[in-house]
Amino acid sequence: MNRLSRLHAAMCLVLVGFAASPQVRADVVTDWNRTVTQIAADAKLPPPLSNRAIALVQTSVYLATNAITHQYAPTGVALSAPAGASVDAAVAAANHAALLKLMSAQQAAIDAAYATALAKIPEGQAKRDGIAVGEQAVAAVLASRTQDVVAPVESYRPLTQAGAYVPTTLPAVPQWPQRTPWLMREAAQFRPGPPPALSSQTWVRDYNEIKAVGGKTGSRRTAAQTDMARFWEATMPIIYYGVVRSVADQNGRDVTRNARLLMAVSQAMDDALIAVFDAKYHYNFWRPITAIRNGDLDGNDATEREASWVPFIETPLHPEYPCAHCIVSSAMGTVLKGELGTGTVPVLTTTSYTADGARREWTTVDDFVKEVSEARIYDGVHFRNSTEVGAAMGRQIGALSVAKYLQPGQ
Repeated sequence: MNRLSRLHAAMCLVLVGFAASPQVRADVVTDWNRTVTQIAADAKLPPPLSNRAIALVQTSVYLATNAITHQYAPTGVALSAPAGASVDAAVAAANHAALLKLMSAQQAAIDAAYATALAKIPEGQAKRDGIAVGEQAVAAVLASRTQDVVAPVESYRPLTQAGAYVPTTLPAVPQWPQRTPWLMREAAQFRPGPPPALSSQTWVRDYNEIKAVGGKTGSRRTAAQTDMARFWEATMPIIYYGVVRSVADQNGRDVTRNARLLMAVSQAMDDALIAVFDAKYHYNFWRPITAIRNGDLDGNDATEREASWVPFIETPLHPEYPCAHCIVSSAMGTVLKGELGTGTVPVLTTTSYTADGARREWTTVDDFVKEVSEARIYDGVHFRNSTEVGAAMGRQIGALSVAKYLQPGQ
């Protein structure tokens, strides 16, 4: 069985485990979010493209829902909806129309989910009006993003010298900083300072730590740390939205509030990736596998070379600094904290398709965010400073979303 087949089988186990687990409650918005994240996973889009697509979907869903319920002040695009329009139909139509535009290769699954949803809604004017509102929301959101630079950049230039070999696989989404953010003024708004100097004590600390605990063989990781690393090898959005739904599925919530939360989270996560790829390609810092195999070239006697060192998981195809998983989890966590305020935090949980459907739980948002950062060190793909910087960037981006969408009166 090849790697993709194993991942698909693991995703099926995740769904089976999810179906068997007790649910607090759900609504049409969170039900569709489950469908959307699974379709995105099946489409096998790279995480940046998946996160962008989900942000477009969830923004469309919120605009359509709020146009009917008038629960919150309009944000950006203001839609009008006939009185009595069906929210369920609007949500279904928004998801369907957006997914067809963004993941057309999955049309069979998209159409099937849409047909199932529509079959539950009584025929009539309310249903027709709801469908029209959902489709209008998608058209408005997509029209507002026409300047996005999504197509691969053909002019990416690997750093090299004449005659020297470099790996010939192009890295992931170097064009992402050219996109228009949802929340930030520009991609570089939160660009951090440079990674640690190779002569610094921070570099010595991080180099020797990941060399000791992040390797595929001979590592000092504990069994629990290895389980954590395997869990967070997953990078597709489906692993994050389980955590979000831990909040959205609680009793006492309504569809418009959940639509707003999912929009606020998805935009923060998408902006987080815009920001992190801006920083990654600005600094172009080496990954642990490169650094450790060249430890004799960094000018620091405290970092000894290990010629055959390999990380626990496969190294992602983009520069190391800062950590993308860390910025995404921190941005998402900041929005969840803004949504929860001083209220009780539910048990946060999700499952991982890279860990055979294993389920993990956290009792605080901070514990969840910290675990993601720690796992990327145990995975052998990120230095500790990079995880700290990524998490700090994520908090700043998440705060923008909280300020824009989750303040009282909004």
